[in-house]
Amino acid sequence: MHFVDKKPEEKRIDLDNKLKSNKILRIPGAYNPLTAKVIEEIGYDGVYVSGGVMSNDLGYPDIGLTTLSDVSNRSKQIARVTNLPTIVDVDTGFKSCKDTVSTFEEFGISAIHLEDQITQKRCGHLDNKELISKEEMTKKIKECVDARSDKNFKIIARSDAKSVEGIDKMIDRCKSYIDAGAEIVFPEALKDETEFEKVRKSLDSYLLANMTEFGKSKLLDFKRLEELGYNIVIYPVTTQRLAMKSVEDGLRAIFADGHQNNIIDKMQTRKRLYDLVEYEKYNSLDEKIYNFSTEGHE
Repeated sequence: MHFVDKKPEEKRIDLDNKLKSNKILRIPGAYNPLTAKVIEEIGYDGVYVSGGVMSNDLGYPDIGLTTLSDVSNRSKQIARVTNLPTIVDVDTGFKSCKDTVSTFEEFGISAIHLEDQITQKRCGHLDNKELISKEEMTKKIKECVDARSDKNFKIIARSDAKSVEGIDKMIDRCKSYIDAGAEIVFPEALKDETEFEKVRKSLDSYLLANMTEFGKSKLLDFKRLEELGYNIVIYPVTTQRLAMKSVEDGLRAIFADGHQNNIIDKMQTRKRLYDLVEYEKYNSLDEKIYNFSTEGHE
């Protein structure tokens, strides 16, 4: 029986050990708990929860409208169905970095990343972003590091400075973020191999690469990113994009045809769904519990 048997602290240790292996970790985004189960079943190294995906799922644009409660509760639901470590995007840290770290640590998350944009943030691959100062971001990172109770809970510093101040100033910022205690750096919206390589040569920390579609970065094979010295690659919005395209196409087909017979082959079957949620195993366990609880009480 698969049931999730790893405690949050064990998942954090797993992430730490995986990072030390020097093999790149492939971590897709999950827009719901069921997707996290598929990610684990296929064999990926972790689960990622995107702030943009959380906003989009609520019908909002990714401009800092979600709350700590919105993101943390959904992240908790996602993390609790998998034995994999979960990394969460916490935007700019919400109102209190201390409360943010405490909440996500309590909810079983393995790592969070926060960015150096102003509170009214924009997607990392859009133009016209505004940054907070290097000193203010450094203070936020220190607050995050001081707030954690588990040393294996990773604080990831994302910098959006490349498209605002240029790559050299972004690298300078990242060095300060590492000094403040960030163990992983997420340089956002790098253009190509040359920029990815320059960042690697300049920084002494674990590095995260974002391979989001329709953005500013060239989509690189994970092996190429590993060759360039990156430790994590995320695919943040991929599963939501795949799902929503299929949902939209399917609904249009039903609207036009009057029935769903022409798209049945595009659907997940009932059997596959029940396999994924381990229906029979839970049902068996439920029966055992029920029979045990009623024995001798006829």
